[in-house]
Order: sequence, then structure tokens, then C-alpha cells
Amino acid sequence: MEITANHGVFHIPLENEGWLDAYLLAEGSTRQAVVICPGGGYQMISHREGKPVAEAFNQAGFHAFVLHYKVAPAPLGWQPLHQLSQAVAEARQQVALAENTAVSGVKVAVCGFSAGGHLAGSLGTLWHRNDLFPATTSFKLHRPDALVLCYPVISARECAHAASFQQLAGPDPELCQLFSLEEQVTDQTPPTFLWHTLADELVPAKNSLLFLEALMKAQVTAELHLYPRGEHGLSLATPAVEQPENQRWADPHVATWFALAVEWLAETL
Repeated sequence: MEITANHGVFHIPLENEGWLDAYLLAEGSTRQAVVICPGGGYQMISHREGKPVAEAFNQAGFHAFVLHYKVAPAPLGWQPLHQLSQAVAEARQQVALAENTAVSGVKVAVCGFSAGGHLAGSLGTLWHRNDLFPATTSFKLHRPDALVLCYPVISARECAHAASFQQLAGPDPELCQLFSLEEQVTDQTPPTFLWHTLADELVPAKNSLLFLEALMKAQVTAELHLYPRGEHGLSLATPAVEQPENQRWADPHVATWFALAVEWLAETL
């Protein structure tokens, strides 16, 4: 594996043409990291939900990694999930090296937006499945310690974002059902922070509500924030990531999600 650096960002190749951008803090900073999965409907990678979020987590005191997962051709099947699994393990190992500590001492959260939230939730709910992730070590490097799901695609049912599931599962109804994440939550799912806007018409807030309900049934620690206004895809909801052509405006109230998530991670990891 060849790791290259560009202006302080390390590029780490993954299987199937994926890669990680690593935003590592100075040695001795922290043993906590966040792997970020930008959205894009499994058709593209939203840069507004990548680098700016990594830099924000750096400023909050976390090592950060942005996953560039496979988005074409469809159907993608298990490829993005296996790339995220590899990314979490790689992030854990990179932080262990940077901090001169054991991998078991590194805590890794996965933060996903929209379809990237679905990808993060997929690993969070399925990481323990030996049929999907053969156990090679007693300590599972790919297990997320926490999830931060931002306006996530969750359900393949009545509130589904059909394009994401078509891109992921194609015409396979069994695979589509397996990727309906509210059906996959168990007590093995890590603690989860969710946020959504009630005005989101592309991926309705019911997705987050269904996931929260499943987490509660499984007695998994969770926190949900619902904001009354805001289009889908607000990212940090700050001026730096505004997208006026798609009505994605900065909103100081919605932007509070990030500080709330950081506070929650500090208590959870």
C-alpha cells in the first residue's frame, strides 16, 4: 500500500479504487477519530460533506478521515460497505501509529450524510455479521464505536429514497430489504447521534425516526435532533458550505448540530 501526502492530507488507497483522505492531528493530540462518509445518492461524492467536515472535526480535537467510496457502476452491492469496513480499520491503525498506542485503545466514530449516512448505518448494524466480515482477529478493527448520522437514508420502505437503493441493490429485493436499516438494528449497534430537518422532502425525517425507534427497542444509546426548517443536504449549515442554487442556505440554528455531536462524542467515546 502506497500512502501519499498532499498539503498535509494523506491519501490512503483502499480496495476497488476507493481511498481515504487522512487529516491527522499532531502526535499526542487524541486517540479519537471520525471517519466521514459524504452523501450523493450512491451516485457521486459530495465535497461539501467531506473536507469541510473533516476540518471542523480537526478543530474540535479529532483525527479525521474522509472516505471516497465506490459510486459506479450500479448496482454497487457490498462494495461501499466493504470499503468503509476497511477504512475504519485503516483509520484505527493510522491513529495508533500516530499516537504510539495499541489499536484497541483507539476509538473511531463514523459520521455519514444522506446516502453516506446509510453507508455508516450499514456498518453500524452489520459489522458483527461473520458472513459479511469474516473474523480474522479477536479485536474487530472495523467496528465503529459510535455513529453520527446526518439526514440519513435509512428505510427501503414507504419513506425510501428510491434512487439510493436502486443504485445500491439494483433489482434484488432481498438485498434491498437487507439494506433497510431499521430492520437490522440489534444490541450490537453502536451508540448513535442523529439529526434531520422536518422540511427535508428528499429524505424525509421519518428515516431518522424509524432508526431511533429501532435503537430504543434494542436498548442502544441514542440522541436525535429535529430542526423545523432547512433543505436536504445542509452539511455543516455554515456560510462556507452554502449552495444557493439548491436552496441550501447557512442556518445558525441548524448549525448547532455539530457542537451537539462533538459534545455527545466526548461523552460516548
